[in-house]
Amino acid sequence: MPDQPTPPVRETLWAVALAPGWVSSAIAALTILTGLAIPPTLQYVPLVVSALVVGLPHGAVDHLAVARTRGERPDVGAIARVFALYGLLGGAYAIAWFLAPAAAFAGFIALTWFHWGQGDLYALVALCDADYLRSRLQRLATVVVRGGLPMLVPLLAFPEWYRRVALDLVGLFAPDAAASFEWVFRSDVRLALGVAYGLLLVGSLALGYCRAENRRPWRLDAAETFGLVAYFAVVPPVLAIGVYFCLWHSLRHVARLLVVDDAAAVALENHDPRTAFVRFSRDALPLTLASLALLGGFYALVPNPPATVAEWVGLYLVFIAVVTLPHVAVVSLMDVEQRIWA
Repeated sequence: MPDQPTPPVRETLWAVALAPGWVSSAIAALTILTGLAIPPTLQYVPLVVSALVVGLPHGAVDHLAVARTRGERPDVGAIARVFALYGLLGGAYAIAWFLAPAAAFAGFIALTWFHWGQGDLYALVALCDADYLRSRLQRLATVVVRGGLPMLVPLLAFPEWYRRVALDLVGLFAPDAAASFEWVFRSDVRLALGVAYGLLLVGSLALGYCRAENRRPWRLDAAETFGLVAYFAVVPPVLAIGVYFCLWHSLRHVARLLVVDDAAAVALENHDPRTAFVRFSRDALPLTLASLALLGGFYALVPNPPATVAEWVGLYLVFIAVVTLPHVAVVSLMDVEQRIWA
């Protein structure tokens, strides 16, 4: 197990970094289940807001994260290495969108699947003391299950919405390229994916139940997993992903960043999350603004510039994809330093 945050830190983070995801997903699901119709344009609002609030900023502290995770003060060399990583990996992935947009989109889904599962694995192991995740294989299964909740369940429940978003992204570069993954939306393919995923989900939770010495973290894991299955099965994908990205995934990663920032960790220890989040906001602001400027430059380069709200959000998601690849590399280094896979 990795080094655990102290009980006061975990208590504070449960309230400000875990609970908002539970509450927001429950409210969104209940809103849809009551029959309230949310106009399609409004469903994009959480994703739009994520450009400034938590979503995009949660990766804007990567230049400080690795050094802090190692217990070091970030110096010019450490920051420069992260910038170089972003330039190399992000630049290569950006070129891939222009040369092979369909493959780049598939890569984005796979990358996000892993990364969002990776984020939940950290929360389970470090914040929830999931002692039943004893082997690397179990932890990998958890990553696949948790990442599949936002990436696969919407495909199974809302294939037309999923297809529309895929077309919005790929269409910015080559509208005809989207035809190459039409087979994914066939009912027999989705059925096979759903059965395989369901077996993995039940099997991984069953193994965890058998190995758990303390059943409380396991119950939380099971409740989150089945709750998110229901959430992504009933809430339209654009709205569901937007809320999840901001208030579930991003907040949990911000919690991880606060724990490795000594001053923020002291604030959390004293049950002062406001000071901790102010520090994060200060650290994230410069690169968040720089990222938005790069997004503007990206707009000038795409062959088919966006004209509708959906296409603008598609452009934003492509940009998110480009910065996600180096972001995953940074988070994976944090995983190594914090022995998440040990």
